[in-house]
Amino acid sequence: MDRGTVGSANRGRLHVDVRTEGLSEIVTPVGELDHHTADLLREPLERAVEQGRVRLVVDCSGLEFCDSTGLNVLLGARLKAEAAGGGVHLAGMLPVVARVFEITGAEAVFTVHDSLEAALDT
Repeated sequence: MDRGTVGSANRGRLHVDVRTEGLSEIVTPVGELDHHTADLLREPLERAVEQGRVRLVVDCSGLEFCDSTGLNVLLGARLKAEAAGGGVHLAGMLPVVARVFEITGAEAVFTVHDSLEAALDT
């Protein structure tokens, strides 16, 4: 029985919106990013880079959970975007998600902004 708990196989726990604004591809994951839902974020990030949109802004304000698989998706997107001359900007992380980046040291390899607006202003 799926009670919406972390680690359940319910792919409906993550929804990803994508839009282009100026030079930025804004990707907004909402819900839980883990090994069950990682491809829902990986695919639009990779598609953006393949289509030449290499300034990726991930609006994390609706991201409630991120495990190591989710972190690896973002790290992989960063490598691909940087190889193509762009980068990944993370915006509006909730404290529970920011803690994962802090503990792993991943915050040092991303450009992190307090809000989406701040990320778009840079």
